[in-house]
Amino acid sequence: MLHSAKFLAAAVLAASCVLVTQPQSANAQTGHASWYALTSRTASGERCNPNAMTAAHRTLPFGTKVKVTNLRNGRAAVVRINDRGPFIKGRIIDVTRAAAHKLGFKGRGTAKVQVEVLK
Repeated sequence: MLHSAKFLAAAVLAASCVLVTQPQSANAQTGHASWYALTSRTASGERCNPNAMTAAHRTLPFGTKVKVTNLRNGRAAVVRINDRGPFIKGRIIDVTRAAAHKLGFKGRGTAKVQVEVLK
């Protein structure tokens, strides 16, 4: 019984350390981003401009501005949501070519990012 209590205490301590070491605001989301360079109409009705700082997100309202941070290199960009997507499992945002370039992952195609809604 004493061994079980020590194990439980160690597990609780380890879990609390993990929670403390992951600072993230309540309005932040972490996952993978990809980029696209279409010139067709977006779900909001505007024409997609690969040179604009815009993005697609599944649920955020159109017009929402978000800060996207590349977790590999720390580079960040502010983009405006104007489309829906991505529709590939594990991805949380699709950014334009210009945003991917600023974030430093245009050549790789995808990156692990944090998306934070700006007020």
